[in-house]
Amino acid sequence: MGVLNVTPDSFSDGGTLYRSDRLDPDLLLARAEQMVADGAAILDIGGESTRPGAAPVSLDEERDRVLTAVELVANRLDVVISVDTSSPKIMTESASIGAGLLNDVRAFSRAGALEAAGLSGLPVSLMHMSAEPDIMQAKTDYSDAVAEVFAYLGDRIDACINAGIDRSKIVIDPGFGFGKTVEQNYQLLARLSEFKALGLPILVGLSRKSMIGAITGRPADQRVTPSAVLAVLAAERGATIVRVHDVAETKDALDVWEATLGGGDGS
Repeated sequence: MGVLNVTPDSFSDGGTLYRSDRLDPDLLLARAEQMVADGAAILDIGGESTRPGAAPVSLDEERDRVLTAVELVANRLDVVISVDTSSPKIMTESASIGAGLLNDVRAFSRAGALEAAGLSGLPVSLMHMSAEPDIMQAKTDYSDAVAEVFAYLGDRIDACINAGIDRSKIVIDPGFGFGKTVEQNYQLLARLSEFKALGLPILVGLSRKSMIGAITGRPADQRVTPSAVLAVLAAERGATIVRVHDVAETKDALDVWEATLGGGDGS
């Protein structure tokens, strides 16, 4: 899953698709096309920064960013489009113009979100976040972070099923970096295989995260190699989808890892 942020303020690549303070269609499509060429099977389009401390964005602004991007990509590329939003209105409108997955960092907890997701008929991804982005890093007091994230996702799975969403259309995401300390993030990764007990595909977003910077001391744009390492470690522990900024490098790392599964013969 390639990250296609159409925001001016995302932690790693905010504003890179903008020109003169406006989203540039040519830059957007060039980035999308390159990610697909590099091996992305899914493009995740987000119009609201959810980095720690991020301020909320208006619905109209998020809607304009996201729908513009979805329509451009859907008309140009044969790729699954994931829409990273918590807004029921944007979920509904995105589904009508080509979205293929709804990816909600708030696990469809906003009023009307579950209903909109169910009516869309699309697969959904449920992520754990301890609180809203502006305060989530102050909400990291878990007795057992892994167990509590596991329980939360189990509850949200039940909520989806009760809302009429088929279990076969649900993906889970433990939410690395969203209301967790560095230590808790690495605990989640070390015990990621425990989430397989929920019996659903696991999505992870580890790319360029601050948990890497805490170990390496490198800024976000210099975390490509350790991001690829974490993607492999996540895949070994059961991750089905890896959400990344650097598609080519991550795919190379995963291809090499997969070769070892076949005894080194590339099968």
